[in-house]
This record gives sequence, C-alpha cells and structure tokens, in this order.
Amino acid sequence: MKKTVVDRIPEHIRALVGYVPGKPLRQAQQESGTAMIKMASNENPFGPSPMALEAIRAAAAEVHLYPDNDASELRMALTARHQLAEEQIFIADGSLGILDVVARTLLVPGTNCISSERSFISYPLITKSIGARFIEVPMRDDAYDLDAIAEAIDEQTRVVILANPNNPTGTMFDADATETFLHRVPESVLVILDEAYSDFAEHFAPQRDITYSRSFDYVRANRPNVLVLRTFSKAHGLAGVRLGYACGDPELLRYFARVRNSFSISVVAEAAGLAAIRDLEHIRKTVENNAVGAAWLMERFKELGIQAVPTSANFIYFTVDEDANAFTKRMQAEGVIVRSLVSWGAPNAVRVSIGTPEQNETFFRALKKLVRQTVTP
Repeated sequence: MKKTVVDRIPEHIRALVGYVPGKPLRQAQQESGTAMIKMASNENPFGPSPMALEAIRAAAAEVHLYPDNDASELRMALTARHQLAEEQIFIADGSLGILDVVARTLLVPGTNCISSERSFISYPLITKSIGARFIEVPMRDDAYDLDAIAEAIDEQTRVVILANPNNPTGTMFDADATETFLHRVPESVLVILDEAYSDFAEHFAPQRDITYSRSFDYVRANRPNVLVLRTFSKAHGLAGVRLGYACGDPELLRYFARVRNSFSISVVAEAAGLAAIRDLEHIRKTVENNAVGAAWLMERFKELGIQAVPTSANFIYFTVDEDANAFTKRMQAEGVIVRSLVSWGAPNAVRVSIGTPEQNETFFRALKKLVRQTVTP
C-alpha cells in the first residue's frame, strides 16, 4: 500500500493534543446571541496604553517594510530599564515564541523538560512537539513543589520551566526559594523563570512581606543557566501583537537568534512595546485595579462558600461542584466567559481573570445565580 505525506508524520506529532485557547469574544456572542464580557484569558481589562495605540497607528504606515530583525530600539530601551547589557536581551513574538526557540535549540528526542502539573498548558505541547519527554511534577498546596522538581532532574534533563506566578493557580514562590532551588540544579540544565505576571506579583509581594524575585540579579551576574522571560501580553495589554523577551547568557542567546524565525517581531509590535514601557501610569492603574479586584473577588468567593486560591497574578483559580466545562457553558449563557481547566487535569477548576469593577460585579452576579441554581432542590 502506498504511503501518503500524512503517513510520514512521526508518532510524537500524531500524539499531540493541540492548544485550545479561550473562546474568542465574538464567537461566544454569536453562540449565545447576547453581549459578553471576556474574563478567561488574563488580558488587561483596560486594553493597551493610549500611547501604545498611538504608536501602533503611526507604525501602520510602515508595514510594507520588513522590520528590524533584532528590534534594536526596543532592545536598547529594555537594556536601560533592567540595567542589562544589550547582548543579554533576546526579543521574540511573545513568551511562546521564545519557548519554541528554546525547545528547538536544546531539546532532542531522548532528553526531557521538567515543570509542574497544572502549569502553563503550552509547556508540554512545545516539549513533545520536538519529540522530547515532558516530566510533570505534582503540586503541593496548589503551588510548585520546588524540592520535588529538583529531585526529578536526571541526566537527560535539559530544561526546567518555572512559572512564577503560576498560570493557572496564581501561586508564587519567593526569591529565597528560587535561590535555594538553583543551588540544587546542575549548571548543564537551563532554568527558565517565566515571569509573565511579574508586574502583579511585584505589587502583591510587599503586602505579604516577601521578596518576589531577584531574577535579573542572576543575569547581571552572568549565571549561564538562568533565563528570565517577560511578556507584553499582560500588564501592558498587548496580547494581540505578540511580543516578549528573554534575558540571559549572551552566548546562549546568540544560538537562539540563529533558530528564531527571521523578522518575527513586527514593525507594529516593536512600536507598541516601546510606547507601552514608557507609560508607567497605565501600568500603575492596571496593577492597582488588579489588587483591589482580587481582594473584592476573594471576599465574594468566601460569601458563596467557594474555595478560591489567593492570587499573585491577574486571575483567580477556584473550584466548583460540577464539571468545569459544564459550568463555563452556563456562565457563558449568563454573558461571562471564564476558563475551564479540565485540559489542565483539574476537572472541577475554573480560572477567572480580574476585570474592571463593573466586570467583576457582572461576574459575581452570574456566579451567585449559578450557585443558587445548583443548591436549589
């Protein structure tokens, strides 16, 4: 029997389960025939900075030109912001773009990447797409078990990914815990500190009398096996333009640059990023609204007797007394899109993004209605 092109697809690709994103707002509105608010994807409820929008409009006139492959102007701005050398910063099309480059640079079949269960759902997908093994370490109290992760490292381990704060549980570990963990990791293993939600964690940490992160200190000290990831998708409100960056060892980043797709940072993305990091007022407003919203929502969860995990990010992880997929469908019927975490291996867990005060109130009204329907005989 003749083989087709599809027959030549390797087994590790056939076994992949593709990433299922949160439901787009327009699709949900078409399905439900009603206006919706989206509180499923940890997006900035205020949108991007007005300065970023202005920069995007201006950059639109240059989209017929190829972009600067290294996003040099943005790279220099980030150098000043983090007090790093230019060669210590690598920019790509979002954190996912960077993780893809890391996997293609360091992983091959027979090697492994380690992270936690109930962490960012793309970590195993990116690892397995290379044909490498993904090791998922159980959590402890809805948080990363760093001791167990350190113990899981073996001769085939090439990468460890630590999301801090973690998506979807919203939990974080402090700078001292990071230091203790790094002492246990061989220099031949790359530790990725994925700090996508760092702006929010930096606000929460002093309130809890802890130090969130000293990640950039490791980069400044030229620690070769630490890579710090940051994104413009969250506090900066630029999820739609795909922009993120990594900070780490210059030699490693030079190899990443060889692997990265050419011109992966668009003209529009670089312009938006440059403007966004200059608008400190927009970040302040976003972070403060988030902290107030988190406290308000936790009180509402408590009123309803719903178990929710205190967050260090811009979303809250909570559990319901039914299948999470069924629950999110019922919430959509009430005009609110939230994220089922069934795909994360948490069949009764849901993640809700923290919105504006009005959005939070709309979510709570819908939640209260559903809870009452559940307990009514």
